[in-house]
Amino acid sequence: MTDQNAILFDRNENRYGPAPACLEVLRQADAELLFNYTRAFKRGHYSDLSARLGDIHGVQEKRIILGYGCEDILKEAVHYFLGKSRKILIPSASWWYYKAIADEVGGITVEFPLVEISERYEFDVDALLGMREEHDPGMILIASPNNPTGNTLAREDLLRILDAYHDRPVVLDQAYFGLTPGQADNFSALTDQFPNLLILRTFSKLYALAGVRMGYGIIGEGLDGFQKYCARNLGYNRLSERLALAAIDSPEYYEGIARSMAADRDKFYEFFRSFDGCEVFESDANFILVKFPDHVIPVLKEALDAQGLIVKFFTEPAFLGYARISLGTVEENVLLMDAIHEAWPSDMAQAASGGEVA
Repeated sequence: MTDQNAILFDRNENRYGPAPACLEVLRQADAELLFNYTRAFKRGHYSDLSARLGDIHGVQEKRIILGYGCEDILKEAVHYFLGKSRKILIPSASWWYYKAIADEVGGITVEFPLVEISERYEFDVDALLGMREEHDPGMILIASPNNPTGNTLAREDLLRILDAYHDRPVVLDQAYFGLTPGQADNFSALTDQFPNLLILRTFSKLYALAGVRMGYGIIGEGLDGFQKYCARNLGYNRLSERLALAAIDSPEYYEGIARSMAADRDKFYEFFRSFDGCEVFESDANFILVKFPDHVIPVLKEALDAQGLIVKFFTEPAFLGYARISLGTVEENVLLMDAIHEAWPSDMAQAASGGEVA
């Protein structure tokens, strides 16, 4: 299999692709979208997308920030809120980019712990609360669901954190929100109660528009200065906005994807638990985290790479022996499981199937 035909299980992208309505936007796009700036101001708002998101989340349009994916707004937030030598609290196992942005402004990264509890990771909320007095952080960053562990912060724990850090900027990165079927979307109301809260969302994951690079933030009333910092006088990419609006208007399509991914997560759990010495961790995102016996990893990696099935095997010290597997389509996931089963060392494969080990 060539690189072009490889199936990327290492990128956390949505391989189902965007809703048909998004592709229709591309087919019907005319040149006016390209050579004119937005005229949304004539309709009394900043942009069509921010106005729509304000309605959806029940907040004023001025409390919606658009950006070049979550990455863009996250970078702006750290550059705005985190002064040199100030501390930022981030999860101990999380996206490497969080620390990289803090380093850009001379900030000091302090990690609060995630702990493994019965085939799932959880935030150590008590430890996080106890770090306020010791570290006096300039801001707090929480990812929920967290990458690469896949765990979600319980609402009651989030409220405890927001209460404790009510006078500090708290960024809640929800890039992977919506991948659990039936999940209530009632987080925006927290920005009324906690004016220093910034919630991040993206169209890259559930909506399968990673290449479009469109994300947004919902901010509390206490972050007006940050809103002005992020404002773009001439608006945003109008084609990207149209694609995002088409995705919003296709809820049944994306609900179907979320259901399929939830079902396939369960299949992966059952599959990996059948192998002796293998651990799999429950996830609320479009990926799962798996811990393999040490001697299995080089065998699997070589076999999967040869077939163009690209899985992220971690090389970071904290996650040696682990792999993060992004969910593909139903068919792609079956292909991956078959390839892993075939490549698994024979002695352990026999143990997994209940046979005797020679």
